[in-house]
Amino acid sequence: MNLSEHKLYYSISEVAKMLNVKNSLIRFWEKEFDLIKPKKNSKGNRIFTKNDIKNISIIYYLIKEKKYTIEGARKRLRVNKEGVKKNHQIINNLRQIRSQLVEIREELKK
Repeated sequence: MNLSEHKLYYSISEVAKMLNVKNSLIRFWEKEFDLIKPKKNSKGNRIFTKNDIKNISIIYYLIKEKKYTIEGARKRLRVNKEGVKKNHQIINNLRQIRSQLVEIREELKK
C-alpha cells in the first residue's frame, strides 16, 4: 500500500484501489465498524486520513486474509485491537522484507 508522505487525505476511490476492492465494500465496512470514520468534504465526499486507511487495512486483513466474519472481526478488534494492529504491522514488514529479498535475488541472477 503506497501512502504519500505529503498527502493528507485520500478519496474512497484511492483507498479502494490501494486495497484492490470496490468503493461499495469500503462504504459497507464504514457502516459495520466504528473504527472507520472518514470525514466528508464540502461536497459530501468521504476523505480518508492515513490513520483511516490503516484501520481499513486492518479490517481487510481480518476479513479477506484471515477469513473472519464481520462479527468475528468486530469481536477480535474489541477484545485485542492493539494485538491485531501489531500482528498486522509485523506481517506488512515481513512482506516488505520478502519483496526486497526477491529484488536482491533477481539482481544477483543478472
